[in-house]
Amino acid sequence: MIRSMTGFGAASGPTTAGVLSVELRSVNSRHLKLHFRLPPGTDRWEESLRQIVGSELKRGHVEVTLRLEPGDEAGRGEGAVSAFRLDEPRLQAYLAALRTLKDSYGLEGEIDLAMVGRCDRLLREEAADLLELVPVGQVEECAREAIAQLLAMRRREGERLAADLVSRLGAIDGYLAEVEERAPARLVTERDRLRRSVADLADGGEIEADRLAREIAILADRWDISEELVRARSHLEAFDELMAGPEDEPVGKRLGFLSQELLRELNTVGAKANDAEISRSVVEAKNELESMREQIENVE
Repeated sequence: MIRSMTGFGAASGPTTAGVLSVELRSVNSRHLKLHFRLPPGTDRWEESLRQIVGSELKRGHVEVTLRLEPGDEAGRGEGAVSAFRLDEPRLQAYLAALRTLKDSYGLEGEIDLAMVGRCDRLLREEAADLLELVPVGQVEECAREAIAQLLAMRRREGERLAADLVSRLGAIDGYLAEVEERAPARLVTERDRLRRSVADLADGGEIEADRLAREIAILADRWDISEELVRARSHLEAFDELMAGPEDEPVGKRLGFLSQELLRELNTVGAKANDAEISRSVVEAKNELESMREQIENVE
């Protein structure tokens, strides 16, 4: 059964730094493209997440978002405010730079709390330190739950895609049957038309039967569409086989290739048709195929 490339999955769980949540959103893409949105201090998790997602998904543009909400799990009591720690090495560097500035240029004034307080990033939230204590295993477990939900949604979307594709394949098969039914009668019509034309040109004279038979045979071969119809039906059978295969096997690219080959055969049938009814059936089949190709763009 085929899978869609469109889906969403989310999971969350408590950690020592707060509640960790993982969200995955995927849309169609020719290849697997991963885009990560991670909170500060969690870049080291990206490689593990990349391997986990890549082991389950083969195609699609996937956005992986991690959020960390500080809470009771981060060691705070209910209603408590964030705790901060002074970054002393950074403070010492600021003070040294300010003293050098004052001494080198003879600046007046004292280095006081108001001045130091305007310096950036001297206070560090405790939660940022706690992130370092979160084991990557917790992150991976949460990511796997989110992937499971994403895959479930992609399966459901795939079932709907498959139902639509099967319906359109049946319609194309019906139009091919119409062409097959009409093809022999078209050859007879063209044969009779050729005979009348030759008789008119001969203007009552003798017609070489052998030469006329050869000309009819040449035209019949030129207008013959049996090979194209056989190949078109083989493509339909290949569609069925691919769609009935294992769900973890990506088949979207092969379905796209088959649709191109089927379109080529339909175009050839239409070019050889020289018959209004066959042309109409080919046009209807191509309309169904175009709708299929749009749907196939979203098949993994």
